[in-house]
Amino acid sequence: MTDMPFDDLSSLDDDALLVLYANGEPTAARVLTGRLAPVVMAHAYRLTGNRAEAEDVTQEALLRLWKIAPEWRQGEAKVTTWLYRVTANLVTDGLRRRRGGSVDLDAIPEPEDDRPGADQVMQDRARMDALNAALMTLPDRQRQAVVLRHIEGLTNPEIAEIMDLGVEAVESLTARGKRGLAKALEGQKKNLGYQDDD
Repeated sequence: MTDMPFDDLSSLDDDALLVLYANGEPTAARVLTGRLAPVVMAHAYRLTGNRAEAEDVTQEALLRLWKIAPEWRQGEAKVTTWLYRVTANLVTDGLRRRRGGSVDLDAIPEPEDDRPGADQVMQDRARMDALNAALMTLPDRQRQAVVLRHIEGLTNPEIAEIMDLGVEAVESLTARGKRGLAKALEGQKKNLGYQDDD
C-alpha cells in the first residue's frame, strides 16, 4: 500500500484512521499520533504531576493502541475513551510500583510567548503548582474523576465508561474530590491572587 496524502486523512475520525493503520496505511498512524499524543500527554501529566513520567505513559499508551489496532471493533468505543482508560491504568500501575516515593511537583514550564507579563506568568504558575499539589493529595480514583470531569471536560457517563464505574459513583468521586481540593487549597486564596474575588 502506498502512503496516502496526510491532508486526505486528516478529516477522518479516529476509528477510521485506526482501521486504516491496521490495514497497513502508515500515514494514518502519523495523523492519529499528531491528534492523540497531546491529549494523552496532558491527561497523563495531570494525573502524575511529572512530565517525564507522563511522556513514558504517553508512549506506552500509543504503543498499546497500535498493538490492538488489528482487533479494533469500530463503533464499540471511542478511541479517546479507550486511551483515557489505558492512560489512567498505566498511571495507576506506576503509582503502585513507586508507592512510598515522592512525586516531583516542579513547576509546569510555561511556553515562551509575548502574551502575559512576568508577574502574570508567575501567578499562573503558582496557581497551577497549587492545583497540581492539591490534586496529588487526593486518592487516585478521586483525582482521576476530578481531572476527567473538570480539566478534560468529559461527561459523567464518559468518565463512568473510562473508570468502569456507575455514573453515581463518578458523581460521588467527583464531589469528594472537589471537597478535598477545596480543603487542600484552603487558606491559599490571597497568596494565589484571588483576594479581590471575595
